[in-house]
Amino acid sequence: MANVRNAKKKIKQDAKRQKANLQLKSTVKNAIKNTDKAVNSGDKEKASASLKLAIKSLDNAKVKGLVHKNKVDREKSRLTKKVNSMEVK
Repeated sequence: MANVRNAKKKIKQDAKRQKANLQLKSTVKNAIKNTDKAVNSGDKEKASASLKLAIKSLDNAKVKGLVHKNKVDREKSRLTKKVNSMEVK
């Protein structure tokens, strides 16, 4: 345990940031899962809506530096391909 005042403050700050980062990462993962579920169920409207939310949350995570920009671009591309392929069927 820290003894210096600024070290104690740093521990509190780190815990607060960790909680916020975990929450945002969870939001991103859930948005991706919801998009995949909508694609698998065959509901084009729901898939498009959840894709929009997934892209928004992925971009937010990229701006905050939680997820690498290449991973964000890759995920967005894969999800968009899945949703767009529903039109062909």
